Amino acid sequence: MTTRYDQPNRAARVFNEAIRQLTELGIGIAGSRSLRVRGRTTGQWRSVVVNVLTVEGRDYVVSPRGNTQWVRNARAAGSVEMGPRWRRRQVRVREVPDAAKPELIRRYLDRWYWEVKGHAGGLTPESTDSEVKVIAASIPVFELAG
Repeated sequence: MTTRYDQPNRAARVFNEAIRQLTELGIGIAGSRSLRVRGRTTGQWRSVVVNVLTVEGRDYVVSPRGNTQWVRNARAAGSVEMGPRWRRRQVRVREVPDAAKPELIRRYLDRWYWEVKGHAGGLTPESTDSEVKVIAASIPVFELAG
C-alpha cells in the first residue's frame, strides 16, 4: 500500500460539503451515501460522502483520492456508520488486499469515472489491467460487513 493522497482544493471541499449535507438528509446523488467515522485523534465524528459499490451481494467503498483522512480513521476504528441521519447503522470495515482490488476498482471506474476523473491515480475505464494493478496499491478499498 502506498500513501498517495490527492487532497481536494477549496472549491471541491465546498462542493463536497453541499453533497454531504444532501446525503445526510437522505438525498443521495448517483448512489452516494453518507459515511461517518470517529476521528482517531479527536474522537469527534467526521462525515464524508462515498459511493457504495455492490458486487455479488457485497458492499465496498473505494477511496480514489488515496489515503484520505476518512480512510485513516476507518482503519483505526475498524467500523463506520453508514446512512442518513435517522437511519445510520454501524458496519465493520475490512480492507481489501491489493491483489483483489483491480476488479473492484475497474467496476468503480465504470460506474463513477465521470465523478472521480483526475482523482484516481490517472486511471480511466479504458486503463489496461497492468495499469490498474500498478495503481491499485494506492487506492484503498474496504468491504462493509454487517
